[in-house]
Amino acid sequence: MADAIEQFDLEILNLQKCASPKTGSLRGDDEPRQSNITGRRVPVRHHGAATPVLQEPDPSVERQRAEPSELDRLYRSLAEVTSETYPRTAGLLASSTRKVAQKIIEEAGEVAIEAVRHRTRNVVRESADLLYHLVALWHRAGIDPTDAWIEMRRRADMLGIAEKPPKACREDRRRPIRDVKQPPEGNGA
Repeated sequence: MADAIEQFDLEILNLQKCASPKTGSLRGDDEPRQSNITGRRVPVRHHGAATPVLQEPDPSVERQRAEPSELDRLYRSLAEVTSETYPRTAGLLASSTRKVAQKIIEEAGEVAIEAVRHRTRNVVRESADLLYHLVALWHRAGIDPTDAWIEMRRRADMLGIAEKPPKACREDRRRPIRDVKQPPEGNGA
Protein backbone atom coordinates (compact mmCIF):
# COMPACT_ATOMS: atom_id res chain seq x y z
CA MET A 1 0.00 0.00 0.00
CA ALA A 2 2.81 2.40 0.87
CA ASP A 3 4.40 1.72 -2.52
CA ALA A 4 1.13 2.60 -4.27
CA ILE A 5 0.84 5.86 -2.34
CA GLU A 6 4.47 6.72 -3.09
CA GLN A 7 3.88 5.96 -6.79
CA PHE A 8 0.79 8.19 -6.76
CA ASP A 9 2.79 11.01 -5.13
CA LEU A 10 5.44 10.69 -7.85
CA GLU A 11 2.77 10.79 -10.56
CA ILE A 12 1.26 13.94 -9.05
CA LEU A 13 4.67 15.61 -8.88
CA ASN A 14 5.31 14.60 -12.49
CA LEU A 15 1.97 16.15 -13.47
CA GLN A 16 3.01 19.34 -11.74
CA LYS A 17 6.33 19.45 -13.60
CA CYS A 18 4.64 18.78 -16.95
CA ALA A 19 1.82 21.27 -16.38
CA SER A 20 1.70 24.20 -18.72
CA PRO A 21 2.70 27.49 -17.14
CA LYS A 22 -0.22 29.57 -15.94
CA THR A 23 1.50 32.91 -16.26
CA GLY A 24 1.18 35.54 -18.91
CA SER A 25 -1.71 36.04 -21.26
CA LEU A 26 -4.97 34.23 -20.77
CA ARG A 27 -5.48 33.80 -24.51
CA GLY A 28 -2.00 32.86 -25.65
CA ASP A 29 -1.52 36.20 -27.37
CA ASP A 30 -0.19 39.54 -26.17
CA GLU A 31 -3.52 40.99 -25.09
CA PRO A 32 -4.75 39.99 -21.63
CA ARG A 33 -8.50 39.83 -21.21
CA GLN A 34 -10.96 39.68 -18.38
CA SER A 35 -14.72 39.42 -18.05
CA ASN A 36 -16.75 42.57 -17.75
CA ILE A 37 -20.26 42.85 -16.34
CA THR A 38 -21.77 41.44 -19.55
CA GLY A 39 -19.67 38.31 -19.30
CA ARG A 40 -17.60 39.23 -22.36
CA ARG A 41 -13.81 39.28 -22.15
CA VAL A 42 -12.24 42.68 -22.70
CA PRO A 43 -8.65 43.92 -22.86
CA VAL A 44 -7.49 45.82 -19.81
CA ARG A 45 -5.17 48.77 -20.35
CA HIS A 46 -3.87 51.28 -17.86
CA HIS A 47 -3.59 54.84 -19.17
CA GLY A 48 -0.03 55.62 -20.15
CA ALA A 49 1.10 51.98 -20.00
CA ALA A 50 3.08 50.80 -23.01
CA THR A 51 1.63 47.29 -22.81
CA PRO A 52 -1.69 45.97 -21.54
CA VAL A 53 -1.66 44.61 -18.00
CA LEU A 54 -3.98 42.17 -16.29
CA GLN A 55 -6.19 43.89 -13.75
CA GLU A 56 -7.20 42.00 -10.62
CA PRO A 57 -10.99 42.06 -10.24
CA ASP A 58 -12.54 43.67 -7.17
CA PRO A 59 -13.42 40.70 -4.90
CA SER A 60 -16.61 42.31 -3.57
CA VAL A 61 -17.96 42.94 -7.07
CA GLU A 62 -16.89 39.50 -8.28
CA ARG A 63 -18.61 37.78 -5.34
CA GLN A 64 -21.88 39.59 -6.13
CA ARG A 65 -21.75 38.49 -9.78
CA ALA A 66 -20.64 34.92 -9.18
CA GLU A 67 -23.41 32.34 -9.08
CA PRO A 68 -23.69 28.56 -9.28
CA SER A 69 -25.11 29.11 -12.77
CA GLU A 70 -21.62 30.10 -13.98
CA LEU A 71 -21.07 26.51 -15.15
CA ASP A 72 -24.31 26.64 -17.14
CA ARG A 73 -23.30 30.01 -18.62
CA LEU A 74 -19.90 28.61 -19.60
CA TYR A 75 -21.51 25.53 -21.15
CA ARG A 76 -23.89 27.66 -23.25
CA SER A 77 -21.08 30.00 -24.35
CA LEU A 78 -18.97 27.08 -25.65
CA ALA A 79 -21.41 26.74 -28.55
CA GLU A 80 -20.41 30.24 -29.71
CA VAL A 81 -16.63 29.77 -29.47
CA THR A 82 -14.64 30.35 -32.64
CA SER A 83 -10.91 30.29 -33.25
CA GLU A 84 -11.04 34.07 -33.76
CA THR A 85 -12.81 34.89 -30.49
CA TYR A 86 -11.29 32.33 -28.11
CA PRO A 87 -8.46 30.44 -29.85
CA ARG A 88 -7.36 28.39 -26.81
CA THR A 89 -10.89 27.22 -26.04
CA ALA A 90 -11.55 26.51 -29.73
CA GLY A 91 -8.36 24.44 -29.83
CA LEU A 92 -9.41 22.52 -26.73
CA LEU A 93 -12.85 21.78 -28.16
CA ALA A 94 -11.30 20.68 -31.46
CA SER A 95 -8.87 18.33 -29.72
CA SER A 96 -9.58 14.72 -28.86
CA THR A 97 -11.61 13.56 -25.89
CA ARG A 98 -8.42 11.94 -24.65
CA LYS A 99 -6.66 15.33 -24.60
CA VAL A 100 -9.50 16.97 -22.68
CA ALA A 101 -9.53 14.04 -20.24
CA GLN A 102 -5.78 14.47 -19.72
CA LYS A 103 -6.33 18.14 -18.92
CA ILE A 104 -8.96 17.18 -16.34
CA ILE A 105 -6.53 14.76 -14.70
CA GLU A 106 -3.79 17.41 -14.74
CA GLU A 107 -6.03 20.07 -13.19
CA ALA A 108 -7.38 17.66 -10.55
CA GLY A 109 -3.80 16.86 -9.60
CA GLU A 110 -3.00 20.56 -9.31
CA VAL A 111 -6.04 21.10 -7.06
CA ALA A 112 -4.87 18.26 -4.82
CA ILE A 113 -1.29 19.56 -4.68
CA GLU A 114 -2.42 23.06 -3.73
CA ALA A 115 -4.77 21.65 -1.08
CA VAL A 116 -1.96 19.61 0.48
CA ARG A 117 0.16 22.76 0.53
CA HIS A 118 -2.73 24.66 2.22
CA ARG A 119 -2.79 27.32 -0.51
CA THR A 120 -6.46 28.24 -0.47
CA ARG A 121 -6.32 30.89 -3.19
CA ASN A 122 -4.50 28.49 -5.54
CA VAL A 123 -7.02 25.73 -4.76
CA VAL A 124 -9.76 28.13 -5.88
CA ARG A 125 -7.90 29.02 -9.09
CA GLU A 126 -7.05 25.42 -9.95
CA SER A 127 -10.63 24.39 -9.15
CA ALA A 128 -11.85 26.94 -11.69
CA ASP A 129 -9.45 25.41 -14.25
CA LEU A 130 -10.73 21.93 -13.40
CA LEU A 131 -14.37 22.98 -13.77
CA TYR A 132 -13.61 24.73 -17.08
CA HIS A 133 -12.11 21.54 -18.51
CA LEU A 134 -14.93 19.40 -17.07
CA VAL A 135 -17.52 21.63 -18.75
CA ALA A 136 -15.54 21.40 -22.01
CA LEU A 137 -15.67 17.60 -21.72
CA TRP A 138 -19.42 17.71 -21.07
CA HIS A 139 -19.80 19.92 -24.15
CA ARG A 140 -17.84 17.46 -26.31
CA ALA A 141 -19.93 14.55 -25.00
CA GLY A 142 -23.26 16.37 -25.40
CA ILE A 143 -23.90 16.25 -21.66
CA ASP A 144 -25.87 19.22 -20.34
CA PRO A 145 -24.79 20.41 -16.86
CA THR A 146 -28.40 19.91 -15.77
CA ASP A 147 -27.84 16.16 -16.18
CA ALA A 148 -25.11 16.30 -13.52
CA TRP A 149 -27.31 18.40 -11.21
CA ILE A 150 -30.17 15.89 -11.64
CA GLU A 151 -27.81 13.05 -10.71
CA MET A 152 -26.62 14.97 -7.65
CA ARG A 153 -30.24 15.61 -6.61
CA ARG A 154 -31.05 11.90 -7.09
CA ARG A 155 -28.13 10.97 -4.85
CA ALA A 156 -29.12 13.54 -2.23
CA ASP A 157 -32.68 12.18 -2.23
CA MET A 158 -31.40 8.61 -1.89
CA LEU A 159 -28.47 9.13 0.52
CA GLY A 160 -29.19 12.45 2.24
CA ILE A 161 -26.17 14.05 0.55
CA ALA A 162 -24.89 14.04 -3.03
CA GLU A 163 -21.98 11.75 -2.25
CA LYS A 164 -20.74 8.89 -4.39
CA PRO A 165 -23.15 6.00 -3.85
CA PRO A 166 -21.92 2.66 -2.56
CA LYS A 167 -21.03 0.26 -5.36
CA ALA A 168 -24.10 -1.89 -4.64
CA CYS A 169 -26.31 1.14 -5.42
CA ARG A 170 -24.76 2.00 -8.76
CA GLU A 171 -27.21 0.45 -11.18
CA ASP A 172 -25.40 1.45 -14.35
CA ARG A 173 -22.08 -0.04 -13.29
CA ARG A 174 -23.02 -3.68 -13.06
CA ARG A 175 -20.40 -5.99 -14.46
CA PRO A 176 -21.38 -7.70 -17.68
CA ILE A 177 -21.91 -11.43 -17.54
CA ARG A 178 -18.92 -13.12 -19.06
CA ASP A 179 -19.26 -15.97 -21.48
CA VAL A 180 -18.09 -19.13 -19.81
CA LYS A 181 -16.32 -21.46 -22.18
CA GLN A 182 -17.92 -24.85 -22.22
CA PRO A 183 -15.70 -27.90 -22.62
CA PRO A 184 -15.85 -29.27 -26.17
CA GLU A 185 -18.45 -31.98 -26.60
CA GLY A 186 -17.50 -35.51 -27.45
CA ASN A 187 -13.90 -35.62 -26.30
CA GLY A 188 -14.28 -39.23 -25.23
CA ALA A 189 -15.46 -38.77 -21.65
